[in-house]
Amino acid sequence: MKTLLTCFLLLCAATPALAQDPTPLEIGNVTFSGSIRERYEAWDWFQSPGNTQNLYGYSGTVVRFGFSQKKTHYDWNIEFYAPLLLGIPDRAVRPAPQGMLGLGGNYFAANDGATNTGFLFLKQGFVRFKGVHNSLRIGRMEFTDGSEAKPKDPILASLKQDRIGQRLLGNFGFSDVMRSMDGAQYLYQNGPWTFTALGAIPTRGVFQVDGWGWTKTPFTYAALTRQVEFSKATHAEWRAFFFYYNDQRFIVATDNRSAAARAADAKNISVGTYGGHFIFDTVSDAGTFDLLGWGALQSGSWGSLDQRSGAFAAEAGWQPKFAPRVKPWIRGGYYYSSGDGNATDGTHGTFFTLLPTPRVYARFPFFNAMNNRDAFGELVLRPRKNLTIRSDVHGLWLGDSHDLWYSGGGAFQPWTFGYNGRPSNGHSKLANLYDISTDFTFRRGLSLGLYFGYAQGGQVIKSIYPRNANGILGFTELNYRF
Repeated sequence: MKTLLTCFLLLCAATPALAQDPTPLEIGNVTFSGSIRERYEAWDWFQSPGNTQNLYGYSGTVVRFGFSQKKTHYDWNIEFYAPLLLGIPDRAVRPAPQGMLGLGGNYFAANDGATNTGFLFLKQGFVRFKGVHNSLRIGRMEFTDGSEAKPKDPILASLKQDRIGQRLLGNFGFSDVMRSMDGAQYLYQNGPWTFTALGAIPTRGVFQVDGWGWTKTPFTYAALTRQVEFSKATHAEWRAFFFYYNDQRFIVATDNRSAAARAADAKNISVGTYGGHFIFDTVSDAGTFDLLGWGALQSGSWGSLDQRSGAFAAEAGWQPKFAPRVKPWIRGGYYYSSGDGNATDGTHGTFFTLLPTPRVYARFPFFNAMNNRDAFGELVLRPRKNLTIRSDVHGLWLGDSHDLWYSGGGAFQPWTFGYNGRPSNGHSKLANLYDISTDFTFRRGLSLGLYFGYAQGGQVIKSIYPRNANGILGFTELNYRF
């Protein structure tokens, strides 16, 4: 069976060269559509002593295909997902504190030590009932926080996609398996107002190729969004949201307590998150300026501890009128999330990012948005409509040097917590990150992405990986839609 599945996926991966028309196929009034993503990743993880595999590469092929139908009062969608991973490293998992040496180690550990693996499962399967202003979607679906309303203004839409969405709830889209949600979503839209409420359980996946089951981490999300038109040249949007997360797996959590203290704490994690965002742009004689603010506070319980934490982001951008041939967009900002300063005081002060897509905000994902300070500058060039070049520079520190260096993006198996933590050893400087990416869209549904990132490790990384505290990630990605 596995051999047949592998052959099928390889055959599908070859079809972009043969395809002539990316227009979805209509079978009566049912639409057949899908996509293929082929990515090869090359990792040079920070190096530790011993017989490790910090330098490696592997490929991930993802085939999505499904059927859908849209009617006046309802629509439905059934979509299947087939990931195929080849060449996963078998020596990229080390004992603590080194842990997983890049995402290759995560795939190896999550799939019972397989170096080549694939699967086929249901990615989405829902029905949506529609009224004049509202809708109700029930079943297995994809959902990302911040995506409930799409602004008409393209700059605000871009900010939402790249700098607002998926901070707390995402499909983990960079991974080769991703995640979905089983539940129900209510949506109300009327003029500038949008309200949504979602209750769901995340599916397995992300690194584990079997995405059929659940993780037993149910959540409830609700948000109110409003579009604001100050004038023809000035637009804005605000959102207020609430997120309740409940981890019912009774497994050892990742935090800065001792191993014995964590193992003895078998209580649920129940965290409420309250926050919002504001984005704004205006056109002037000097160009287009934008502002972004995002923030959240948390309360509840972290096992036997009280959860008290918070995070915020403040960013600004400028699209000047000079150099119109490359359409530059210059942005910068600062992100802060709280860490835990005392492992024995009965309070968990680390901001918990719940179920995000980490790579949206950590393009070289050796870190995430927990116990983190991130000061960044960014330059985007758009010399053609189908070509975007982006380069970022990040200065990264831990929010609190008494807490851990965290990575990961949330629950993806019933028996794996979903976040890794490495000791800070009393240091706060994590790294400087320099990266560049190019995205080019061809005709006929074909696109190409290239990425290169270089991390210059600080004292936190040097204390764990003394042989080489610098890391590299590069990949090439080909996408085809049909």
